[in-house]
Amino acid sequence: MHKHYGAFLLFIGLLGSAQTPPVKLRVLGTVQDAGAPQLACKKQCCHNLSLVEKDRRKVSSLAVQVSGGNQAYLFDASPDLSHQFATLLENDVEEIAGIFLTHAHMGHYAGLLQLGREAYNSASVPVYAMPRMRIFLQTNAPWEQLLQLQNIVLKTLEAHQSVALEGGLRVQPIVVPHRDEYSETVAYWIQGPTKSALYLPDIDKWERWKTPIEEWIQRVDYAFLDATFYDGQEIPHRSMEEIPHPFVVESLQRFQSLPISQRQKIHFIHLNHTNPLLQTQSDAYQKVKALGYQIAERGDVFSL
Repeated sequence: MHKHYGAFLLFIGLLGSAQTPPVKLRVLGTVQDAGAPQLACKKQCCHNLSLVEKDRRKVSSLAVQVSGGNQAYLFDASPDLSHQFATLLENDVEEIAGIFLTHAHMGHYAGLLQLGREAYNSASVPVYAMPRMRIFLQTNAPWEQLLQLQNIVLKTLEAHQSVALEGGLRVQPIVVPHRDEYSETVAYWIQGPTKSALYLPDIDKWERWKTPIEEWIQRVDYAFLDATFYDGQEIPHRSMEEIPHPFVVESLQRFQSLPISQRQKIHFIHLNHTNPLLQTQSDAYQKVKALGYQIAERGDVFSL
């Protein structure tokens, strides 16, 4: 009798653990800081976009929802935060558990304003930031008002030191070279109970980083990598030296020797409005997909 009862309890326990929802990573946006359509752009890439296309093209950001919870951690607070949180509301997320900022360029922290008194008027949302990023928020308006009114509270990160969160989630900032006018720039290693992801939306060039990106691709299950520009011809009126990023064509060249199993981990993200990878019918899109790479889409969901 006791033996069968014990077996029954074990079965119930296994059933319950099997039904526990995993930690979910959701892509909230995939385009570069200024969004798409971009201000004053008259090119075909922004002309007469349908409502569906406009909805697809939100600024790069990720959300991680912990098992069974109604909260999510955000990675970057984009200018599209209000639209992106509406998506989370549709997926049982009611609160922001915290926000991890990569750096102080407009597409990555401007959404914090949505937490202020004139908007959501949040209460003590934790904002995780590196030391220079923290000082920038503390000493510049209007961000300092968010702190004075306790709409947000700052949590200081240290390079390569992981933060333990609920549900077996761990997050580690990784310093990368970028145009650091106001803050450091970091990528995030997001570790769930069973899988992990690298979120690296901004870097100057792969060769300027002391750590080979291939080591991180091998380590993680999903690698969301900077693909701002497909090549150097997209915006001929601008100097690419002023806004360096690894061109997609450079990444394809660098990664060509990777086995298909590694290339399939790569999800290109942070696409400029001119990037042909935003056009699913373009030759560039078809080429990249044929080589085994993924192109991140708003609404993609992954288990961690």
